[in-house]
Amino acid sequence: METNQYRTIWISDLHIGSTQCQADVLLDFLKHNDSENLYLVGDIIDFWALSKKMYWPTSHNTIIQKILRKARHGTHVTYIPGNHDENVREYNNYVFGDIEVINTAYHTTADGKKFMIVHGDEYDTIAQYHQWIAKLGSNGYDFLLQVNRLIRFVRRLLGVQSHFSLAAYIKYKVKNIVQFISDYEENIVNTLKKEAVDGVICGHIHHAELKMIGGFYYINTGDFVESCTAIVEHFNGELELIHWSE
Repeated sequence: METNQYRTIWISDLHIGSTQCQADVLLDFLKHNDSENLYLVGDIIDFWALSKKMYWPTSHNTIIQKILRKARHGTHVTYIPGNHDENVREYNNYVFGDIEVINTAYHTTADGKKFMIVHGDEYDTIAQYHQWIAKLGSNGYDFLLQVNRLIRFVRRLLGVQSHFSLAAYIKYKVKNIVQFISDYEENIVNTLKKEAVDGVICGHIHHAELKMIGGFYYINTGDFVESCTAIVEHFNGELELIHWSE
């Protein structure tokens, strides 16, 4: 398989250090996709999960090594911390191993569009003001992903190869969750519209999108625990949402 070349790649919510990280798919993505710029848009290392249980298999170490190698070989890597790795926010504007930590980054595409890049928990009222609810929700989400693993295993035994995500199915079917996603999108867009940018690129809610809301770009990278998605910029400035499976 050839390596895809892009001007920029955005990925988020890798949750390295948790059992939910799809390390094999992520490593496959990093192997077959290169870029001049790589933005890590938060929840890269899951310190919430590591505080409960030390989990760090060899594949997770390989992910870190592969990202560091890209940085050494000329990719401009920027790390925007999220709520699961919020302690990294203390190192705003530091550089570690050729990786720059910035709490809020800006990027101008090849065709002149300017984007603010944030993880997005700053615009989630539950994550901001009711962290215990957020952690409770995170535990419930982890449980759904574990159940989903079993469902995928059974489907493979039955010869059904199509991708299925229980968490994504519930997101689309439970009215309150659908409303939460809509409210989150509108809140972040309405808040940032006053900034001198054309749009926002974020992560956080594990729901990938690339769309316009009221003339403002709302772009969400998705995640690498459930849907395995990324946003890429082609060399002409065009942005694309891609779904990756090994």
